Amino acid sequence: MKNLYLKILFVITFSLFSFQELRAQNAILRYADKQFELQNFSHAASEYERAFERRERYSTARRIAESYTEIRSYDKSYEWWKKTISFDESDRDDYVQYIKSALLFQNADFNVDQMLEQTSFEKADFPEFDFDFLAKLYKKNPGYRLDPVEGVNSSGSDFGSAFDSSGNMYFASDRGEVTPSKKAAIRPDLNDIYSKDKYDFNDREFFRIYRKNDQDEISEIDPGSSEVLHFSDVTFLNAQDLIFYTVTRNIRKAKGNRSFAVGAEIFYSKIDEAGNLTEHKSLPFNDAINYSVMHPHVDEEAKRIYFSSDMPGGLGGFDLYYVDYNEDMSFGSPVNLGSEINTAKDESHPFKSGDFFYFSSNGHPGMGGLDVFKTSYNSGKFQGIENLGLPYNSNRDDFAFSVSPEGRIYLSSDRDGGLGLDDIYSLIALNKKLLAKIIDCDGELFTESFEAMLKEKDSKNPIETSRDDDGALTAELPVEQSFELSITKPGYFSIFDNTLTTVGLEEDVLERTYRLAKIPYQMPVYVDIVYYDLDKSFIRLTEEPVLDKIGELMGKYEFLDLKVSSHTDSRASYEYNEALSQRRADAVSEYLKRYNVGPDRIRADWFGEEKLTNDCGDGVPCPEWEHQLNRRSELVLEAFPDPTKQYELPKELLDKDICDEIGIFEELQRELNAIPIVYFDFDKSFIRPVHRKELERTAVMMNRMPHLNLDIEGHTDQRGSVDYNIPLSERRAKVVMDYLKKRGVEAARMNFVWYGKSKPIHDCGECTEAMHQENRRTELKLRK
Repeated sequence: MKNLYLKILFVITFSLFSFQELRAQNAILRYADKQFELQNFSHAASEYERAFERRERYSTARRIAESYTEIRSYDKSYEWWKKTISFDESDRDDYVQYIKSALLFQNADFNVDQMLEQTSFEKADFPEFDFDFLAKLYKKNPGYRLDPVEGVNSSGSDFGSAFDSSGNMYFASDRGEVTPSKKAAIRPDLNDIYSKDKYDFNDREFFRIYRKNDQDEISEIDPGSSEVLHFSDVTFLNAQDLIFYTVTRNIRKAKGNRSFAVGAEIFYSKIDEAGNLTEHKSLPFNDAINYSVMHPHVDEEAKRIYFSSDMPGGLGGFDLYYVDYNEDMSFGSPVNLGSEINTAKDESHPFKSGDFFYFSSNGHPGMGGLDVFKTSYNSGKFQGIENLGLPYNSNRDDFAFSVSPEGRIYLSSDRDGGLGLDDIYSLIALNKKLLAKIIDCDGELFTESFEAMLKEKDSKNPIETSRDDDGALTAELPVEQSFELSITKPGYFSIFDNTLTTVGLEEDVLERTYRLAKIPYQMPVYVDIVYYDLDKSFIRLTEEPVLDKIGELMGKYEFLDLKVSSHTDSRASYEYNEALSQRRADAVSEYLKRYNVGPDRIRADWFGEEKLTNDCGDGVPCPEWEHQLNRRSELVLEAFPDPTKQYELPKELLDKDICDEIGIFEELQRELNAIPIVYFDFDKSFIRPVHRKELERTAVMMNRMPHLNLDIEGHTDQRGSVDYNIPLSERRAKVVMDYLKKRGVEAARMNFVWYGKSKPIHDCGECTEAMHQENRRTELKLRK
C-alpha cells in the first residue's frame, strides 16, 4: 500500500512539475511571439531559444530560424533551418528555406544532391532554384576584385557612396554604441520604432550620413532636425546644389490610427561646400504612415529621380519608380518601372550610368540575398537583365552600386571577410584587356562575322570574347597568364596566335592586329614536266631532278598538293596508250613516296594520246624530238587544293603578304628558279629542241595561271653592228612568243621587247664562246 501511495505521489508531483514547466515555456513563447510580431527579431530569437531548451518543438525551431533569417544572421539561420528539417513535421517549404540559408551561409558549391539523399525530395522539386545558373555565376571568371574602401568601414554597417561636385564622398553608417546583437536587416524599411535612442530592430545606433574629404577626414553630416532617426542614401543634384536622402522620422502619432508603423521618406535640402544642410523639403508623395519611399538617385540629364517604394499598386515588395522634376523642383507622379525590372520581391538602390541602369534585387535569379543587376537603357526602354556575377555579387546582400565621377565603381555588401556588418568596397581590375583588330586585305576593320576562340594555355575553358562598336575583338584577360587565340571564317585563312600573354605586362591593354585573308583555293604555284622514253613509264635519270624538286617542295609546304596529267604520243592504239599514260601517272606517285608524299596529296589523270602538244597525230610524220614532247606527265603544284577545307595560315607565310596571291606565287618561283632562259645559236633565231621542253612547261604554267602575264626580252651578243643586232633580238623574242601562242597562251598576256646588244650579261671586248652564248638569249619574266 505504501508503495502505491509513493507511486501516486510521484505521478502527481511530476505532473505538477510538468504543468509548471509547460506553463513557463508557454509564457516564454507568448513573450517571444510578441517580440516577433513587433519585428524585434534579435530578442525574439533568444527567447525562442530559451523555450527550445525546455522543450524541443518543430514550431519553436522554425520561429528561431525565421528570426535569424530576418536579421541576416546567416550562420545561425543555417543552423536552425537544419534543425527544423530534422523534425517529422517539416515540409517542402522548410527545405526551401534551408536551401536558401545554405546558399547564404556557404555558397553555390554546397552539395544539394547529398543534402536531399535521405529525403523524398529531388532537385526538380525546387523550381525556385536554378542550380545550373548558380553554378555558372560562381564559375564565371570575374576579372576584378573588391577591395574595402580604406578609412571608411567600421565594425557597424557602412553602405552607399555618393560624390559631390568637389569630390567628397558621402556614405551612411550606424557606427557608435552598440547593444550586442546580430546582423542588421535590409536598409531602413517599414518598421516599428520604439526608441528615440536606437534602432530596436537590431539594437544598433540609427544610421547617419558621413562625409570623407580629399584629406581622408571623416565628419558627420547634421540632418538638421531632431526628429530624424535614420538618415542615409545620398544623391546629388549638382546643378542646384541639392542633396537628396532617405530619412525615417520620429513620428509618434497618426490621426485615427493608434497602432502604426513608420516608413522611410525622401527629403532634399540645400547643401553648401562645408556639407551643411538647409531648406529641408519632402517629396510630395511621401506617406510614412502607409508606405516607404527610399534609395533616391538623381538623373540630371533626364531630370528624373529614381527611387524604391512599397507604395500601393506595385508588383510586390519594394518596386523601383521614377518621378520627373523641373527646374522649379515641381514633381510629376511616380511611374513604376514595370515588370521588366520589378518582381514580386524587392528591388532597390537604382543607379544610372551612361546607357546602363543598375539596381539590386532578391527577386531576379541570383546568388543569394540581394544581387546587383544591370540592364541597357535606351530611349526610355530597358533591354535584358544581367546578373553581374562575381565579384560584384556574393551569397549575401550586395547593393548600392555606384560610379564615381572618375569612373571608379563602388558597391556595398555584407559578404564574409568584411570589417563590419556591411562594408563599402571599390572594384579593382584584375584583368588586362585584349584589343584585337581584325582587318581585311584593304586594311579596313573586318565587319563581317567570324568565330573567335580564346582560352588559357593548357585549358579547355573558353574566355568570353565580344566585339566593340568598331568590330574589334575584345576580352578580359587574367593577369600573369598565357593564352591561345584562334579566329576562323569559312573561306579565309584561320588565324592562330599562342603568343598572347599578360605575364609581366605593365600596360592595361594587350593590342594585336590580324589580317583575315581569303584562301586562294587551288592556286597553281609551280608547273613542270617529266618526259618518258618511247613505250616506257619509268622515270628517266634525267627527269629525276624535276621530281626531286617537287618532292622537296611538298615536304616543306604541307599546303601543296600535286596534280598529275599524263600523256603519250600517237603511236600505238588508243587503248594501249591510255593504259600507258596511267602507268606513267602511277610512276610519279610511286617516285614521290620517297619524300613521304602520300597518294592523298596527289590527283592523277591520264589521257593517252588525246591531248597532243603538236600536230604529230596518227600517220603524221614528225621528228623524234616532237614525239618526245608528247610523251610527258605535266606536274602542277596547287596551293590550298581542297575548297571545302579550312586552312590555317602556313607558318612559312607568316611574314609574307598573304593578301598578295601573286606575291606568294613569286616567292615560290624564286625558290624554284622556275622561269627559263632560252638560248640561241650564233646569228640564229630558231628555238633549239632542248629549249622546247622548257617552253612547253612555261606554256602549261601560263595556261594554268591566268592571273599571270609574261614579259619576253630578246638579246644578242656584242658581235655585229647595232643595226644588225636590233632586228635579230626582235626575231628571238618573237619566236618565243609565237611558240607560246601556238600552245594556247593569249597574245594579250605577253609583251615582247628587244634590246639588241645593249644589255649583255657579260660586257666584254673579248669574250669566250661560253660568255657570248650567255648573251645570246631571250629572258622570260612573269608579272602580275
